[in-house]
Amino acid sequence: MINDHAQTLSAKATEVSDGLFAYIQPDGTWWINNTGFIVSDRMVIAVDSCATENRSRRFKETIHRIAGKPVRTLINTHHHGDHTHGNFVFDEATVIAHDACREALIAEGPPQTAPVAASGAWETPDWGTIRLAPPFVTFTERLNVYADDMLCEVRHLGVPAHTTNDSVVWIPERKVLFSGDLLFNGGTPFLLAGSVRGSIKAVEALKQFGAEVIVPGHGPVGGPEIIDDVLDYLRFVQDTARQAHAAGLAPLEAAREIDLGQFAALSDSERLVGNLHRAYAEIDGGPLGGPIDVRKALDDMVAYNGGRPLTCWA
Repeated sequence: MINDHAQTLSAKATEVSDGLFAYIQPDGTWWINNTGFIVSDRMVIAVDSCATENRSRRFKETIHRIAGKPVRTLINTHHHGDHTHGNFVFDEATVIAHDACREALIAEGPPQTAPVAASGAWETPDWGTIRLAPPFVTFTERLNVYADDMLCEVRHLGVPAHTTNDSVVWIPERKVLFSGDLLFNGGTPFLLAGSVRGSIKAVEALKQFGAEVIVPGHGPVGGPEIIDDVLDYLRFVQDTARQAHAAGLAPLEAAREIDLGQFAALSDSERLVGNLHRAYAEIDGGPLGGPIDVRKALDDMVAYNGGRPLTCWA
């Protein structure tokens, strides 16, 4: 079990626009996500919770210290546990997400029994006592939420991408975008639960907003350059998959042979293997975001990592 308390304490809320905060958790790797919150006159809107009870309670404490107001609305950008396990901590909040986020979260269950979290692929974090708290207000394409008179658009971009149920939170008045895991900054994007082709389409669509400040799902706050960086990686995965599939290489073989080049500095490089599994499924004609052998992909990722469980400091 790994639980780096000092690292948990290093999480920091940064005001990216008046009353808009990014909550950044170093180092942004496995199960260590970013969240955020928007302060209005009477309440707070939070964007995502955290993977563990400890991290989520610390996030809530940070909001209270800065805003001194209750969190009345919690928006989940997608169903993955690093963004939803801590929903239950915000017991006074209306939890909002895409229709498919609720379905996926219920199907997956709490981390103690969820197939992915309990797979043994990671050095197991101290989850705490997690109670499942799925969204109970859902939408299909778009939902408007207001912080006083400031519009916050919660948008689904129409295709499976990082998952089947990704949403972004766009505040047009401030040109601030909370992207969820459609964007990683400094880390390897992960597409096993979604789609490579769909991710390219969704990430390209992010340019329509004209965001000046982007809070990614993992990694430091940045600007629109993050979009192009992620697109470069996604196209690299797609091109690698096409060539390796045509050559008859299995995803693990392809990952071991490929030169990561400009992407070698990204954290969690073993995600390439899972991404290739997803890309191969699409090449073979599978539906975007359709079923895939997740356990096989995770086992191959561990093999790529030298047979060691994937590092998790959550």
